[in-house]
Amino acid sequence: MEGSSQGARILVASNRGPVSYTVAADGTLGSRRGGGGVVSGLSAIGPDAGAVWVCAALSEGDREAVRRGVAEPGVRMIAVPPEVFHSAYNDIANSVLWFVHHLLYQTPFEPVFDEEFRGQWAAYEAYNAAFADTLAQEAAEGAAVLVQDYHLALVPALLRERRPDLRIGHFSHTPWAPPDYFRLLPDDVAAHLLEGILGADRAAFLTRRWAAAFAACCADVLGAEVSADGEAVTYRGRTTRLGVHGLGADGEFLRERSQRPDVGERMAALRAEAGPGRRLIVRVDRTELSKNIVRGLHAYRQLLTEHPGWRERVVHVAFAYPSRQDLAIYREYTAEVARVATAINDDFGTDGWTPVILKVDDDFARSLAAYRLADVALVNPIRDGMNLVAKEVPVVSDQGVALVLSREAGAFEELGDDAFTVNPYDIRATAVALNLALTLPEADRADRTKRLAAAATALPPSQWFLDQLHALGG
Repeated sequence: MEGSSQGARILVASNRGPVSYTVAADGTLGSRRGGGGVVSGLSAIGPDAGAVWVCAALSEGDREAVRRGVAEPGVRMIAVPPEVFHSAYNDIANSVLWFVHHLLYQTPFEPVFDEEFRGQWAAYEAYNAAFADTLAQEAAEGAAVLVQDYHLALVPALLRERRPDLRIGHFSHTPWAPPDYFRLLPDDVAAHLLEGILGADRAAFLTRRWAAAFAACCADVLGAEVSADGEAVTYRGRTTRLGVHGLGADGEFLRERSQRPDVGERMAALRAEAGPGRRLIVRVDRTELSKNIVRGLHAYRQLLTEHPGWRERVVHVAFAYPSRQDLAIYREYTAEVARVATAINDDFGTDGWTPVILKVDDDFARSLAAYRLADVALVNPIRDGMNLVAKEVPVVSDQGVALVLSREAGAFEELGDDAFTVNPYDIRATAVALNLALTLPEADRADRTKRLAAAATALPPSQWFLDQLHALGG
């Protein structure tokens, strides 16, 4: 395939795009634009850059928009058959690759790579091929293509076969598994994933740790050569450069948005629900298995047990927004979060004090309200590519916040010096860290918050995106 002078000069490929469609009762299509780092990045390059975003049709509304030929300017949506999408997205991307990179398997029982898996893997290959075909058609000669995340790990090599003239980058938003864990995958699948990303001119990650793990997997699984500085991998005569871009919080947006009246209203409601004068330990997460919400609740229980002086003086505000509820294990996890929170309230609560305030309905303004009020932010993931909550809370905090942070979060690389570091599996140590955070002197808390906010906003989304583009030669 060849590009045309009419093709796009800059292309982004991701599973989820910047727009989604719904079909109203009268058959009309409605659309809603989303946000996020890549959306901010594309807006930063301006409307005259000739950029195209290639994404999947996720819903029936999206597929109907494709059938009708409806498209937002600069967006190309791909409608693969629903059963192919389901297998590629739910069965492989979210139930295998996510689990591998976040070290989530209970290995005595899982994974089981059988014939059913092979059918699902074939769907993942077909899904990636559909993206490669569309990108090849849409790209101008020599265009820059930025492929996003684990859903599309095979795209760079497939696109390289179709369009060797393109400059191709791949960005991993998740952690990368160390070689011993990555090799849980069947040997051919592990090799195929690595070879897919090595089809890119540049493979980028959120931290040096994840980039180093990828390089180690390339050496261990493929026998690839890693440069002495760890910044390039050479395989079968081709060299892929490795990069690190630690996505930061959008400080300007967060500060403005957090001062709007709806946030103020929710602050008042939250303060009233918690009770006057009480300290707040805040967490805001999806009920994603890797976020470690249940162990956080157990650590809070231990805090109340070992330091009874905090009873009636502290409230754990836990916003746990349901995630991936189409998967049984996620439904079970969400139910366990609610069960443990209820048990703590039953065991410790009094007529005037509810120890845990659990909210499961997504409300961004309320999350910002909690950020502003938090005395302590608890961010204790089992493993996380970055974790923007750890970065967002200090940016909007009103009175300063103490951050309790898992050493397994990507954000630890930038924020660890001013956080209370925890091993996410260690309940006792997390309870100790919560107590230290609650007793942190006010001046120290203010100084830490200032440094945390500066580090958190060092690479805002628009700059994060442009840095990748420039590094690719765009």
